[in-house]
Parts: sequence; structure tokens; C-alpha cells
Amino acid sequence: MTNKFQAAIANKEFLITAEITPPKGGNPQRMLEVAELLKNRVHGVNITDGSRAVLRMSSIAACALLSQKRIEPICQVTGRDRNAIALQADLMGAYSLGIRNILALTGDPLKAGDHPKSKAVFELESVRLLKLIRQLNQGFDLHNKPLVDGNLDLFAGAAVDPQSNSWSGLQRRFEAKLMAGAKFFQSQLITDFDKLDLFMNQIAINCDRPILAGIFLLKSAKNAIFINKNVPGVQIPETIIKRLEKAEKPLEEGVKIAAEQVKLAKSICQGVHLMAIKKEDLIPQILDLAEI
Repeated sequence: MTNKFQAAIANKEFLITAEITPPKGGNPQRMLEVAELLKNRVHGVNITDGSRAVLRMSSIAACALLSQKRIEPICQVTGRDRNAIALQADLMGAYSLGIRNILALTGDPLKAGDHPKSKAVFELESVRLLKLIRQLNQGFDLHNKPLVDGNLDLFAGAAVDPQSNSWSGLQRRFEAKLMAGAKFFQSQLITDFDKLDLFMNQIAINCDRPILAGIFLLKSAKNAIFINKNVPGVQIPETIIKRLEKAEKPLEEGVKIAAEQVKLAKSICQGVHLMAIKKEDLIPQILDLAEI
């Protein structure tokens, strides 16, 4: 099966990815229905790996189910829950199941989630995880021992936060991920497009890897205020909160705002990563309004 996401990158298309949360339980029906709606509108569907440290179905299993439906998955893998042995085993398993796109993440802290007393592992954070994927692709394990049953061929990406308060820290981390082999970048939720533009023209100016801006569907003013309080590094402007407050139908206004942001991103970077938690069915509407 042709990798739709990699092909779009090679063709220098404006990239569109969307995020879906896997089920909490054994029934993947809703996830598959939502993914089917997005199938012909996006280049890849991200499946989260215990996002916000909340228990969900394995991202690898969920991605395998998407692959069976000929939907291009981007499998998020975090270093939070597994040691190096388990991560290597899972990456080999993912490859054998036909999963090719991996988003390598450190993982959210456990205290944020629904199992705060669980033990965090973090043997490998995102940069070391990217390096590990590169080694597996070259046919060697973490300790440079050969993979006697064949190398992998995974297409690894990483997260980036252009709104980081530490410009030097952002540059250092971005360059480390580039050096470690990241082939694409998906950003955290973007609200400050001036900062995104600055990032693209200063830090990522000579980067030949696509940057996808994170676009989040805000459902209401209350939703925006909650994000400002609980998501580090994100500050949704008061102008947007006021728009949502005044709107007769806040969700419809949120769709309009997201579409406007997609248009803004199109003039700045190489793609968008759409996040519409529990409202993923509205992503095609956002893209229609953005004329994509």
C-alpha cells in the first residue's frame, strides 16, 4: 500500500493530518467511523498514545485497525510507559503490522492523568527515541547488535512548540530532533501565528522537513478558558474568547475560527495538524470553510 502521507511530503503538497483518540475499551467502532469520515480529506490520521496520561487502547493496535481499512495512520509512541526493550519490541511489531509513520514523543506527566500513582519510565525521551528508530532502520538494536530478522523502515516525526517561552531552548531542541532523524514536525496547539511565522523564518528557515501547525477546535469560551488554565505554553487570546462568548452557536463559531487559522497556517508553513476532541466529524467542515 502506498504511504499517502510520505507521498504527499515528496510531492510538496500542503499536508493535512488529524488526531483521533483511541477507545477506552475493546470496541473500536466509533474511532473507525470517525477515521472513515476523514479518509479522503487528510493525508494521515494520528492515533494518540495515552495522551494526557489517560488510559486508552494501544496506539499500535488502533493504527493496525486503521491500516486494515486502508486509512493512513501516524502512530504516536511515547517513552513514558515503556523501557527500551518494550519500545524496541513495539516498534518491530508496528512495522510488521504495516505501520510506517511514527510520531516520537516523550509523553505527558502521569500526575496529569487518570493513573497518577503509576510508575513513570522515561528511559528514552523523544530525541533518544528518534535515534533508536534510526538505528532500527539501519538494522541494529539499541546496543548495536544486528537485527537478524531484518531492519525496519519507519518514517519518524517529532513534536515542536513554536510558542515556547525559551527561544534558545526551542532552537536547541528542534535542532536535536532534526539531527536525530525527524522527517516531519507536528506542532502543539497554535494561537500566536506571529510566533509561528517568526519560528519558520528564524529557527526553521533552512529546514527541509515539513512543519505542520496544530489547529485546535474550540467548542466554547469555557473550553478556551480551561485550556488557558491547564495546557502549559498555550494562551488563547482574549479576542477569540470574546468571539466565542458572544456567539449564538459557540461550536459553529469555533469551526469558523479553526478554518481561519488553517488559512493563516497555509501562508506560513507546510501543513496543519487538526485536533477536534470528540468532534472529529467536524474536521471536513473546517477544511471546506478553509477552502481545502
